[in-house]
Amino acid sequence: MTTNTILLLLLSILIAGGLSFFQYFFRSKNKSKTQLLLAFLRFFSIFGILLLLINPKITTSTLEIVKTPLPVVVDNSSSITELKANETALEIHKKLVSDSRLQEKFDIQSYQFSNEFELSDSFNFKGTQTNLDEVAKNLKSINKNTAFPTVILTDGNQTSGNDYVYSFNPNNRVFPVILGDTTTFLDLKISQLNVNKYAFHKNKFPVEVFLQYSGNKSIAADFSISQGGAVLTKQSVSFTPSKKTAVLNVLLPADKIGVKVFKASITSKEAEKNTYNNHKNFAVEVIDQKSEVALITAINHPDIGALKRSIETNLQRKVTIVNPNKINSLQDYNVLILYQPNSEFKSVFEANKLAGLNTWIITGTNTDFNFLNQQQNTLQFRMSGQKEDYLSDFNAQFNLFAIDNIGFENLPPLQNAFGTVTPKENIEVLVSSRIRNVNTGAPLLAYSENQGKRNAFLLGENIWKWRLQNHIENQSYDKFDVFIDKTIQFLASNNARKSLVVNHENFYNSGEAIEITAQYFNKNYEFDENARLTISITNKKTKQTKNYDLLKGNNSYKVNLDGLSAGEYSFKVVEAKSKNTYNGFFEVLDFDIERQFVNPDLNKLTQLASQTQGKVFHPNQVEELIKSLLQNDEYKATQKEIIKKTPLVDWIWLLILIVVSLAAEWFIRKYNGLL
Repeated sequence: MTTNTILLLLLSILIAGGLSFFQYFFRSKNKSKTQLLLAFLRFFSIFGILLLLINPKITTSTLEIVKTPLPVVVDNSSSITELKANETALEIHKKLVSDSRLQEKFDIQSYQFSNEFELSDSFNFKGTQTNLDEVAKNLKSINKNTAFPTVILTDGNQTSGNDYVYSFNPNNRVFPVILGDTTTFLDLKISQLNVNKYAFHKNKFPVEVFLQYSGNKSIAADFSISQGGAVLTKQSVSFTPSKKTAVLNVLLPADKIGVKVFKASITSKEAEKNTYNNHKNFAVEVIDQKSEVALITAINHPDIGALKRSIETNLQRKVTIVNPNKINSLQDYNVLILYQPNSEFKSVFEANKLAGLNTWIITGTNTDFNFLNQQQNTLQFRMSGQKEDYLSDFNAQFNLFAIDNIGFENLPPLQNAFGTVTPKENIEVLVSSRIRNVNTGAPLLAYSENQGKRNAFLLGENIWKWRLQNHIENQSYDKFDVFIDKTIQFLASNNARKSLVVNHENFYNSGEAIEITAQYFNKNYEFDENARLTISITNKKTKQTKNYDLLKGNNSYKVNLDGLSAGEYSFKVVEAKSKNTYNGFFEVLDFDIERQFVNPDLNKLTQLASQTQGKVFHPNQVEELIKSLLQNDEYKATQKEIIKKTPLVDWIWLLILIVVSLAAEWFIRKYNGLL
């Protein structure tokens, strides 16, 4: 207590004593026991009230023994069962947490982990993922600023998360207990398979496969990829004790549209302990990106044939050359190329106002620029009757889409009318024009995008010379044809905005997180935070349907569908107020990553123990592990003094005693007729 508090307490005693004396003894001849009791009760009541007003803090000190934490972490993933080590794990865990010597020295903490880390002393070994990195992160958070050992019962085969070797605090020793047989068994395995999610119809798509062999003799194996009952490709692969890996690259045909499931397999005549990892399913969505291009022209020109040949090098494109007066409907086309438009194109422009097709306008010496100014609002032309040759300069800052410089600066000039070209809207210039050595600042090849409508402009004829020059320099038309295809791809893309946008994969591996996200926009295309989105999932085989709400997150709504069994599913997302819907489908592939292993990862766990100055132990070395922990002098219990300051006003009993004292004084006075 402070000096001021002590002085106030003494003053309170004097005040309480003085008032009691004045009440019961001053000028009073009666000094009976009743008077003494009443004086005491009055003194206690007044002093108690003054004590509450002063509110001194009472300090108490206690000593507490703090033991060093000892996390015992058990791998609860299904790979432990696959390695037939689940019973061993339970026995070791029980022996560690029930050891009285360890309990006396350590604060034993029992945890489990698979895809998540949690406090637990019971285990079912049904986890679908193994994430040791999550163990490191959580233990750092739980036992901050503390030096402690960690015992991990695991096979060390991580299937998700960052590399766990360097995730643990190097100052806190880790003692892995190896679960599973470390004997080397002959095993063939597809360790990784890389493939694009999408492939174009009637093209071939690449598949990259990484094969792995574990064994001590030379063997020959067969690798194949099949679809349904048909084998699409098959080849022989050889392994030796020194050659334990192989990388194969295979091209598969994309001959049917839709999501196609394939099965990769590796087999041999040798007996294997685990054949589940000899197979891996994968899926590819084959999409039809075929574009119908109408090349509309009223004149004959070499550019027409050059453009048609160049565009149709991509089998997904088809070009139809048509006269503007003979075109009946635009509904059959995806892109319009208007070659040197004049007044004959009026019906085409009028029809396209309703069709809304993206266009590529190519001008030249036969173009009616006054007519063109009336039909579009992107560029303003003020041209003379004089012809001019325009050279090209590539704009390296162009970022509307990825494209390489095919040597535009060295290409022959394009011919167009002389004059000025002024942009009326935002445009992206890929190639600017130059007259001899003078840069005009005007575009030669430019692109625009406004309210979902895309356009391209090539301001000059004789592009056939560009294609020919490109062939002379590269002995191939490929670079020029890719450049033209990029332009068509830009124009063929549908960039129309939708109110309900849903993002999902077309296939998931069983055991992986299945997450579908959605965004809903109002009429101003602003994210609507008050939308109510629901999703119904239907198993195509069992016809069983489940409904979920999508929860709002950061600028999106999402739902997690973890736990779905392998199979094909269709789904519908509905916004409750507007009734906007999105229909989709996905497939869950039968792939259990936890069944891929035949041995624990001894090398990785040894590396982890070395990194943290710990030591690896086997199941038959548990006593040695316990002895090592007990004999380590780094982990000593510490005595901690806990000082607690409690304000007297928090002591409810004092208030109760004051009330009792006042009540007792009133009752005694009443009983003795002093009131």
